[in-house]
Amino acid sequence: MEVERALAEIRAGRPVIIVSGAAGGLREAAAGFGEAGPGDAEPGEEPVLALAAEEFGAEQAGALAAHEGAGMRLVLSAPRLRRLGLPERSEPGALALPVLDPARIAALSLRADARIDAPVAPASRLDAAALELARLAQVLPAVVIVPGARPAGTLAVTRDAVAAYRARQAASLHLVSRAPVPLAGAPESEFVVFRGGEGLRDQVAIVIGRPDLTGPVAVRLHSACLTGDLFGSLKCDCGDQLRGTARWMAQNGGGIVLYLDQEGRGNGLANKIRAYGLQAEGLDTYEADEALGFGLDQRRFEFAAAILRALGVSRVRLVSNNPDKAEALAAAGLTVVGTQRALGRVTPENLRYLTAKRDRAGHALDLDAFACREV
Repeated sequence: MEVERALAEIRAGRPVIIVSGAAGGLREAAAGFGEAGPGDAEPGEEPVLALAAEEFGAEQAGALAAHEGAGMRLVLSAPRLRRLGLPERSEPGALALPVLDPARIAALSLRADARIDAPVAPASRLDAAALELARLAQVLPAVVIVPGARPAGTLAVTRDAVAAYRARQAASLHLVSRAPVPLAGAPESEFVVFRGGEGLRDQVAIVIGRPDLTGPVAVRLHSACLTGDLFGSLKCDCGDQLRGTARWMAQNGGGIVLYLDQEGRGNGLANKIRAYGLQAEGLDTYEADEALGFGLDQRRFEFAAAILRALGVSRVRLVSNNPDKAEALAAAGLTVVGTQRALGRVTPENLRYLTAKRDRAGHALDLDAFACREV
């Protein structure tokens, strides 16, 4: 539970201490909890205090005023640094914070028109762990680092525990409940809920009809899309793909839809809506994500393969336009016998989005064919 508690602290705008060393028991820097000591750090790696930049304000600056000193920095991802004016940047980096200035931190972390205002140093291993915590917590990948600060009661987590978290979550995946849930267009359906994997909520496998598990099973990996799946947003084709795939499976021997907690290509709902705001200003979907500090796609699918294996599936026929999903399932040990497209409507509102997915991420999208089809 070490990393889970750290993620809750990061999302709440509270700091965590990151230390070197093997993943192990939770530490708290408070009397009675065994304050993390010098032995927890490897040579040359002083423990650091990390806070989410998006939550950094006057209250946090005031609380840390007594700890201001050398080494304070803002750590940013490579995509954000490229957006700030370093086009060749491929690794995260750190900008010095002589003082904890919330306005400067906010501008460098989020403002679309901000530019680099200081030299950028390489990020340390602890800095990289702090960025990974931010990504896992689905906040902006930008963190304020204060070396040596250890306020009483602050949660501590090891760098190795953060690095191992995704793999551990996939390995701990387990079934928690299942029941029939008839759907419009697919009345013979069962919801099977798994805990673990990626994201902050449970994962759902919707078994449609009675697929033959001894042969290739039609499978769709569908990342949750609140705006499209539930509210029918015209900015994407997600809801069309979800419902259309379920109907198709019901009429063609059954299949499995994995409904995965990966909103906004793994960036989280808040960041997805931030990206929508930037798209309204003229950026495409990937440019908007880069402006927020994200790469093309934050999602991973090892845990999706684990869900399929738990359901008895070893061979799949993937219903997807995304070549990365087929590659991920194959890399995780499943046999992908083929793929077929997931069709959705083209609208004036989503045409640029679909074009960007085709041109920048290699999605198999025939937009002329889509335009002629009503789903």
